[in-house]
Amino acid sequence: MALSARLEIRQGQGLVITPQLQQAIKLLQMSNLELEAFVEIELERNPLLQRDERDAEPDDAPDYEGPASAEQVTDSEARADLDTSHDEVSPGERVTGDAPEAPEAADAGGSIDWSKAGKGGSFDGDGEGLEGAQIREKTLSEFLQDQLMSAGLTPTEGLVAGVLIDAIDEGGYLRAEVDEIAERLGCAVELVETVLGVIQGFEPVGVAARDVRECLMIQLKDRNRYDPAMAALLDNLPLLARRDLTSLRRACGVDDEDIREMVAEIRGLTPRPGAAFGGELATPVAPDVFVREGSGGLWHVELNSDTLPRLLLDQRYHARVSGQSKTDQEKTFVSDCLAQANWLMKSLDQRARTILKVSSEIVRQQDAFLAFGVDHLRPLNLKTVAEAIGMHESTVSRVTSNKYMSTPRGVFEMKFFFTSAIASSEGGEAHSAESVRHRIKLLIETEAAEADVHSDDRIVEILKTGGVDIARRTVAKYREAMKIPSSVDRRRRLKEPA
Repeated sequence: MALSARLEIRQGQGLVITPQLQQAIKLLQMSNLELEAFVEIELERNPLLQRDERDAEPDDAPDYEGPASAEQVTDSEARADLDTSHDEVSPGERVTGDAPEAPEAADAGGSIDWSKAGKGGSFDGDGEGLEGAQIREKTLSEFLQDQLMSAGLTPTEGLVAGVLIDAIDEGGYLRAEVDEIAERLGCAVELVETVLGVIQGFEPVGVAARDVRECLMIQLKDRNRYDPAMAALLDNLPLLARRDLTSLRRACGVDDEDIREMVAEIRGLTPRPGAAFGGELATPVAPDVFVREGSGGLWHVELNSDTLPRLLLDQRYHARVSGQSKTDQEKTFVSDCLAQANWLMKSLDQRARTILKVSSEIVRQQDAFLAFGVDHLRPLNLKTVAEAIGMHESTVSRVTSNKYMSTPRGVFEMKFFFTSAIASSEGGEAHSAESVRHRIKLLIETEAAEADVHSDDRIVEILKTGGVDIARRTVAKYREAMKIPSSVDRRRRLKEPA
């Protein structure tokens, strides 16, 4: 058979993601800062787009009548309905009503399907490659987060640790009160103090101290040089600052040679343990969603209008340039700018609606946390939220990435509210893994008082009596993650004389 070139026509089906759909998916997973930067680029590139500088008046905002068009409706007007309206969520209430339909894209033939993307929202040719990756030093917060992953804390302790790390400044000092954090998270002060002690054991030595004295004390303890004389010196740091060595020597109860050595040791310590790490401009987190408590146990969920770009289409300029366009190239350029402007405003509108829909469902699921604190986080995953609101899991994943929710208990990333689940032995509501680990820890902590060491099998029996269906190997895994020794080692320690 002779080899030859020939043309063939084949018919097949395939999934094609248009550039407009790719743009819409990218918009959904952007943070508000990334979105602002993207909009600035579009404003420079598209002469038909303008930033709406008018002050939004919610009371005078018109009702939303459909997607933005080239005639009257602008993106800011469409968003006025989103800014002024919000969901009211009562504890335990499940809202089954459909959300407003998304505006149809002019060239897509329907609403945007956020799930039409690969894992992580990447596309072929979408990334910049290794050449475009930014290389920078780790910040102190990132360095502490890396150590937190291997600290063996319980989920509850891990959540508290995350809040504490966020409150540490560039110098390595904790800039928040322990009592305030405990009250905001709805947990015991002792728990916050315990977690703070763990973080103070991280590198760099002296991190998470509340003042200079505590910072130096942590470093001295790490060197095994903290004794009563050093404690007295730290209690009299103002004397050291004034170089009053005579008064300092009397306060410490040492001779001249010892005080000089002690002062030399203090000077060898680091008063700013976080200064050696790569820093970045401190950018305050702007929440995308506000959650406020209303009357009758309702939770009000609304978008933060300050993070939503305000755009409008310059109809007069479009009419002028379209009338003056003579060549086909000029007419095509004006037509493309108009289509891109309309699509961008529709995509921004649907992005806002999707964020509001997902965040409202999260509040419905986690109303116990908002009411009672961190110990009452319910087991929740992406699939549960996706099925409840009729969206794809990838859509929920993109919405909850780099999006923040402001609640009465603080500002949290939306992924904070997702925890794993453990089945109930009585067929009732599942238990969160966090609460189960907390029960295991409490059982073991009470062993010293009861003089009765529980084996892993015994812990399984106790938990099943309490309605938790858990395997022995799971108990062992949780115990080892919390760095709790086996029952044999614990029994041996109890028998040792104090």
